[in-house]
Amino acid sequence: MSNEKILIVEDEKKIADIVKSYLKRDGFNVNIAETGEQALKLIKNKYDLIILDLKLPDIDGETICSTIREFSDVPIIMLTAKSSEEERVKGLGIGADDYVVKPFSPRELVARVKAHLRRTKKGEKKVLSFNKGALKIDTLSMEVTKRETVIPLTITEFKILLGLAERPHVIFSRLQLVNMVQGYDFEGYDRVIDAHIKNIRHKIEDDTQKPMFIKTVYGAGYKFIGVPD
Repeated sequence: MSNEKILIVEDEKKIADIVKSYLKRDGFNVNIAETGEQALKLIKNKYDLIILDLKLPDIDGETICSTIREFSDVPIIMLTAKSSEEERVKGLGIGADDYVVKPFSPRELVARVKAHLRRTKKGEKKVLSFNKGALKIDTLSMEVTKRETVIPLTITEFKILLGLAERPHVIFSRLQLVNMVQGYDFEGYDRVIDAHIKNIRHKIEDDTQKPMFIKTVYGAGYKFIGVPD
């Protein structure tokens, strides 16, 4: 059974109760805050992860997220009815770790909670491994190896690869990838990201026409399809 503490910040009681029920079923300790003010008081206690609704009756979720980020790097999963790309990018840009759009599957949300907790667990191995060790990403040394051979990536290439690999099968738009690496003039960002992806593929794929790791989702962006070990 898990001992991790989860805080759900959600004013819709039915949604909060359903999510709490699913999390408790998996052994998590769960508290609910129905307002932003209540959440900020509870956050003084240490939580392992926060599920945060963006639309609250008193303080908006973006403000709460920004406030938390001033003193904590606790994983934050945002819940929202907003589904535009701009809103998702904004949420990730102010420090959210993930973004779930309502209506959502409680099982999927719990799976995402577990995935984030695995990455932040104390003593967790800081090397991501995929396809039976064919590709390894050391998050501490920023070193990437392909079948035990070190692959030279630029810092920007590493950030893009790591960002994709940390969330397998999540589609990232080019704008989201720009936001991930930051510092670019947004003019022409499509071509910039495409160029980086092309370079990464040449370095990590055996056959760029049949990629094992980074897949193009036409009209949407890119996703990581490597199989975690």
